[in-house]
Amino acid sequence: MLEIDDYNYNLPQDLIAQAPAPQRDHSRLFAIDRSSGSFSDHRFFDLPRLLLPGDLLVVNDTQVVPARLFGRKESGGRIEILVLEHPDLKPDSENEGPAERLCLMKASRRPRPGSLLHFDGDVSGEVISVQGNGLVTIRFNGGRGIGSLMDEKGCMPLPPYIKRGKDSALEGLDRNRYQTVYAASKGAVAAPTAGLHFTQDLFRRLRKGGVSVVSLTLHVGYGTFRPVKVRDVRQHRLGYEPYAIAPETADRIRAVREGGGRVVAVGTTVVRALESAAAADGSVAPGEGKTDLLITPGFVFRVVDALITNFHLPRSSLLFLVSAFAGLDLIKRAYAEAVEKKYRFYSYGDAMLIV
Repeated sequence: MLEIDDYNYNLPQDLIAQAPAPQRDHSRLFAIDRSSGSFSDHRFFDLPRLLLPGDLLVVNDTQVVPARLFGRKESGGRIEILVLEHPDLKPDSENEGPAERLCLMKASRRPRPGSLLHFDGDVSGEVISVQGNGLVTIRFNGGRGIGSLMDEKGCMPLPPYIKRGKDSALEGLDRNRYQTVYAASKGAVAAPTAGLHFTQDLFRRLRKGGVSVVSLTLHVGYGTFRPVKVRDVRQHRLGYEPYAIAPETADRIRAVREGGGRVVAVGTTVVRALESAAAADGSVAPGEGKTDLLITPGFVFRVVDALITNFHLPRSSLLFLVSAFAGLDLIKRAYAEAVEKKYRFYSYGDAMLIV
């Protein structure tokens, strides 16, 4: 269960969702009962009747930055970059001037230190260092600043299996739908996709049914894209991602656990934040921190009792996590049935509820 090949599965390409469901909460929902090993099929708007009064939903309120930018090299060659670092995001007026950022760069030729880059408007860049695998550090210059450039000209950093062109007519849709309705804190380079299915009306129905909701923040970083290149999954390394848990969230988790309710994590990012901040007794320490927690089978979950998540890529750290939570054999069986029933996979795809 710890060999990378154990986390492979066959997925027809036509099941990789290229656009979201017409309405957020009309996605399909595949429910897994860990105690019985049984499956059931629903729509996401059925969630209020699948959870219990006293349950607590924990969501990640990170906001995706439109950090995908297009430009040109001095030679005129086209480039595409994804800005990976968003430290101390401030109002645009305070983001002007030079700024160095780690970026993922796609170009016809490997860039060299000193290479000059040109973007829309009056923003230029210089490659300061090259780390390999497309990673470069760029110093941005220009009156508007990199923050304003991303806000005005940036595209949403969709994963590579969602095919878009620079002038895709779907860009406006992505700006809205590759963002949760409760996004509040800028800083992510990928969406916490389990949360994309929620609507404000669904939250009202959940609260009416006795399910409460709290939030934390974990800014999804480049580690979510990083391929696994080791045989033993325990040897994989994630990059550090910043998180913040408010005292009110920690207090509410404690009260729910003491009252016999379940902590339901909305997404793997919430799982990683909560379990990183957990004590041995399952209490959660409030505050800010950074985590590179990799969850693989054998991990002891101290806080999370149930999980809402999307279907994940083969051989990925996210698949390790859900397999640790539900059991690899059960997840393999669930994924095989989901493929047979033509569920839609990955970021814009359908969801799972694991209880």
